Amino acid sequence: MKFETRAIHDGQQPDPLTGAVIVPVYQTSTYHQEAIGKHKGYEYSRTGNPTRTALETAIASLEEGRFGLAFASGLAAAGAVFSLLEKGDHLVAGDDMYGGTYRLLERIFSRWGITATYADVDDPDSFKRAIRPETKMIWLETPTNPLLKIVDIKKICALKNQNRNLIVAVDNTFASPYFQRPLTLGADIVAHSTTKYMGGHSDLVGGSIATSSEDLYQKMKFYQNAMGVVPGPWDCWLTLRGLKTLALRMREHEKNALYLAEWLSHHPAIEKVYYPGLKNHENHELAKAQMDGFGGMISIEIKGGFPEVEQFMSGLKIFTLAESLGGVESLVCYPARMTHGSIPEEERKKRGIGDNLVRLSVGIENKTDLLNDLEHALSKICETKTSGGH
Repeated sequence: MKFETRAIHDGQQPDPLTGAVIVPVYQTSTYHQEAIGKHKGYEYSRTGNPTRTALETAIASLEEGRFGLAFASGLAAAGAVFSLLEKGDHLVAGDDMYGGTYRLLERIFSRWGITATYADVDDPDSFKRAIRPETKMIWLETPTNPLLKIVDIKKICALKNQNRNLIVAVDNTFASPYFQRPLTLGADIVAHSTTKYMGGHSDLVGGSIATSSEDLYQKMKFYQNAMGVVPGPWDCWLTLRGLKTLALRMREHEKNALYLAEWLSHHPAIEKVYYPGLKNHENHELAKAQMDGFGGMISIEIKGGFPEVEQFMSGLKIFTLAESLGGVESLVCYPARMTHGSIPEEERKKRGIGDNLVRLSVGIENKTDLLNDLEHALSKICETKTSGGH
C-alpha cells in the first residue's frame, strides 16, 4: 500500500469488540488478568496500551521499519536513543542541531560519562575525522534545526563499513516520514518529535522512534518501560488522527514554504534565506536526491540585528510568535532566545545562529495571506531605515 493508505489503516483496524472504525482511546491504567500471568497482552499502561500499540505500528509502517515506539516527548525519544550508550562511549553529532538535544547531551548524558563531538555538517568528512575507537553512535538532523542544512545520510551510514558497531540515528522531525525515510537510506534508528508534523495540530506533545533492528528495539523498549517516558492514550489517539492527514498537510506546507522562500529571497530587508527547495541552496541537489520534498520550514536572516527582528515580529498578524513548529498554523520563532537559548552564546554564534536569525514554520493557510503578512512586517523595517530611525 502507498503512504497515504498506510497512514490511515496500518495498526488501525476496526475495534474487534465493537466494530468501531476509529481506534478507541483506552483510558485505563491497568487490565484484568484471568489468573496470575494470564492476560490478553496488556498488564499495565506504562508497559503497553492498545491505543499506543496502534500508534507505534503506524509509525513503524510510515518509516518503513519493523518496530516503532512512542514517547512522552521528542526529547524523551532522543533520551531513549542515547540510553543505548554506556559510560565511556563517544557520540558524534552534527553541529547544527536543536538546542534541547544539545542540552540533553551536555548537561545530562555528559554526567553519565558519555562524551560528544560536534561535526561540521557542511563538511561530511568531518564526521569521519571525529570518530574515535570509543565512538558508538552518530546523531544527525537533516534538514537541520535551525539552518535547514542537508546531511548526506547514505554517506554517513557508509562509515559503518569501517565500524560495524556504529549506530546511526537520524532526527527526521523537519522532513516527516512523508518526505524522507532515513531507514531506507541505511540509518539504524529514526526519531521524531511527534508534537510537530506527525501530530500536526499543536495540541499534543510526543515523540517516536522507528527501527528495523530487533536488538535496538528491545533495548529502547526496556528503557521506555523502565523510565516510564510514555505518552498517555489520548495523546496517542491525537497523533493517530494527525497521521491520517500527514500527506495532505505536508504537500500544502511545502507548497506554501517554497512560494514564500522564493519571494523572501528577493526582499530588500532579507540578508539570507535558508530553504533547501531553493535552487541556490548549497544542498539543493542532495535534498532532491534523498528527499521526496523540501518541507515547510524556512529560516531567514534579517538585515540588521535584534532591533530589526523585534520590529519584524511586532508587525506580524498571522504568523504567531511561539515555540514549536509543524502545526497547521504558521509560527515564527527567534532561535537565539527560544529553541536554541540553551546553547551558550559563543557556541551559538560559532554555529551560525546570529542575532538576526528568524525561523518560520509555514502553515497551511492561504499562501497570499501569508505573503501579505510577511510583507507588512518587513515593510516596517524598510520604513524605519528610510526615515533614518532605529
